[in-house]
Amino acid sequence: MRGLKGKTAIVTGGAAGIGAAIVARFREEGARVVVLDLNGEPRVDITDYEAVKQAVAAAGPVDILVNNAGWDMFKPFLQTDPAFWQKIISINLTGALNLLHNVLPGMVARGGGKVVNIASDAGRVGSSGEAVYSACKGGIIAMTKTLARELASKGVRLNTVCPGLTETGMLEAFMQGAGNPDKLREAYRRAIPIGRLGKPEDIPGAVLFLASDDADFITGQTISVSGGLTMHG
Repeated sequence: MRGLKGKTAIVTGGAAGIGAAIVARFREEGARVVVLDLNGEPRVDITDYEAVKQAVAAAGPVDILVNNAGWDMFKPFLQTDPAFWQKIISINLTGALNLLHNVLPGMVARGGGKVVNIASDAGRVGSSGEAVYSACKGGIIAMTKTLARELASKGVRLNTVCPGLTETGMLEAFMQGAGNPDKLREAYRRAIPIGRLGKPEDIPGAVLFLASDDADFITGQTISVSGGLTMHG
């Protein structure tokens, strides 16, 4: 894709799953990738504003930001408590805010940049057992649209990618927590028109397109990569 070679991209949660697939694809395209993750070197907690500030400063000028880090656990809302809510909010929403607040000023000063926020179709249509996670991902979608409006004239483009059901460690833990994971996996498979769950490698194409020069006239958009499970437009 045009315009990725030689660019510097920050990818949060890039040590495994969808994040690792995104990192690998950026590197294939010749980009320099800085991975911010609790697992890996350097170890960065994205919920810590000062730690994020230092990591962004150390990265140098950032051309592309992918807010990918996330966490959830299957729990009906009435069985949760404020400490559980705060953990989900800190990782899935506050972490992205911390990155945006530290990366966007440099993009504005340099007259351009690309942000791709990884949300979820749970934030578009809801998901049983994921009330707070869905709220965070819906917030990511709304925040992306708002910032896209605020920064369009500054040359900064922001868009959202919403993976559907994707075979990651988080999904596996979610299904185990829900009980009877084999039955649930088959139910998911049957619900997806393409006939299978997503794989981490299904996501980077959309992300890198939105980060590339080919998407210079696209901002404030939300794209689902879900095998047709959800269809919007």
